[in-house]
Amino acid sequence: MITTENVAAAFDEVAPRYDLMVALNPGYHAHLRMAANGLVEWLARPQPESELPPIRLLDLGCGSGASTRAVLEAAQAAGLRFAIVGADASAGMLDQARAKDWPASVRFEVGQAEEIVGSHEWLGLDDPISGAFAAYLFRNVAERDKLLAGLFDLLGDGGVLVVQEYSVAGSRLWTRALWTAVCWLAIIPLGLLTSPRSRLYGYLWRSVLSFDSVQTFVDRLYGAGFVDVEVRTVPGWQRGILHTFRARKPATAA
Repeated sequence: MITTENVAAAFDEVAPRYDLMVALNPGYHAHLRMAANGLVEWLARPQPESELPPIRLLDLGCGSGASTRAVLEAAQAAGLRFAIVGADASAGMLDQARAKDWPASVRFEVGQAEEIVGSHEWLGLDDPISGAFAAYLFRNVAERDKLLAGLFDLLGDGGVLVVQEYSVAGSRLWTRALWTAVCWLAIIPLGLLTSPRSRLYGYLWRSVLSFDSVQTFVDRLYGAGFVDVEVRTVPGWQRGILHTFRARKPATAA
């Protein structure tokens, strides 16, 4: 049975066909772009860009690089100078990410999320980061408060965190029923077509049902010290199921 302890191995197994699977999910890439744009919108740049060092960004749980691509394109569209580190616990998924074309300002590192955020040295960074992005990661993490605390410490004053995640706990009954119906009628069958031996997509269904409610995760963000917490859902059938959380580390934090 797949759990938070062995989910990285499950992603290793499906890595060669993972991009095909998400390509079958209408809106997947558009939703990532919306969330990445939300990250870049809050990155304050008070001086001319040419006079500032590159913005340091972390894409935590980057998988095969789709979320990293969304962050990259958002930063490029805003005309920012940047350096992005994509990190994931699945070496197989990172192999897929590294095989794609990237500018020199993007690199990838393998490691558990909780270990990654605890070390600037591990990330090869001398200074705090300006922004962190985590898409579809937190329901795969057992110690969510510990990870949020680590991200808070890793961010510089005024740094921005954006989390994109499914959440149906505490929602109306029909929302949970819709999620279950879509999983068993579409996601799990398609997952079996692309990766017949994998149980990952059944785990996806269960992990979303057991994840925090929106309010619980908002409370975690405030408990970690973040402020200005915002939550937005997406349009379409995933409205009320897929949410983007945006928060900021106070500019006056010690």
